[in-house]
Amino acid sequence: MNAHTDIIATGWVTRLPRSWLPYLLLARVDRPIGTWLLFLPGLWGILLARPGAGEATRLVVLFAVGSLLMRAAGCVVNDLWDRDIDRQVARTAGRPLASGALRPRHALVFLAVLLLAGLVVLLQLNGLCLRLGIASLLLVAVYPLAKRVTWWPQLMMGFTFGFGAPMGYAAAAGRLDAAWATLYAAAILWDLGFDTIYAHQDREDDALVGVRSTARLFGDRTRPFLAACYAASVVVLAVAGWLAGLNGWFYLALLLPAALLARQVIRLDIDNPAQCLRLFRANREVGLAVALAILTGWL
Repeated sequence: MNAHTDIIATGWVTRLPRSWLPYLLLARVDRPIGTWLLFLPGLWGILLARPGAGEATRLVVLFAVGSLLMRAAGCVVNDLWDRDIDRQVARTAGRPLASGALRPRHALVFLAVLLLAGLVVLLQLNGLCLRLGIASLLLVAVYPLAKRVTWWPQLMMGFTFGFGAPMGYAAAAGRLDAAWATLYAAAILWDLGFDTIYAHQDREDDALVGVRSTARLFGDRTRPFLAACYAASVVVLAVAGWLAGLNGWFYLALLLPAALLARQVIRLDIDNPAQCLRLFRANREVGLAVALAILTGWL
């Protein structure tokens, strides 16, 4: 496995003041895929609850901004916990805290600013969503620790990143019901699959430093595990659509994300980290296809 990094310290970020660069890299603004993957389950939840067009637009904008802020905050928390481990892993050694470009106290101040901005966004939502958002901070705080105590940190990541789905549904519907819970389960299973792909980039380094992951747990058996995660996610999405009252066009449209997920399973090469990163990033299109399927189901 060739050493590589996913840090992109070129492009538009270099046009901003040089002193901003460590903070931008810490927040992963050079790699927006994480923001997309946090935002998309929230979009599913909003669309599944079917608010009016004006309210849907307002919520989509708020969730987009909130996803950007909370993804950045989660990255800061992750890098604060993992800075000693990151120095020993080729892909992450250049991160600002691991490399010494930023000190922990600077990161803590930045985190406080991000959380304050996130609170401003959260206060624009209903009381139920506000309570769920506050509860989600516990997941954000502890999920980086999971790799130290369990072989299933990707499942913990699923609970954390997938939380946008119940948040979006609660924001739009103002209630908790079976469709809310089922959509969350689908998002968790989807996240578990694609984060396992992502973890294969670091499999050898993780073994050296003692970090656990489903990539290490399943190894050469990852393909059937991934197929099971993705298949279960699609089935549970279908159940969520049925509970929400979507029409038959939803199930037909759901074939598109199912095909995109099947393509990932077929093309997976766990010994090619660059390809693993490409397959991971391809989940933006999967999430958008699911959103399109939900919209189609309301026609």
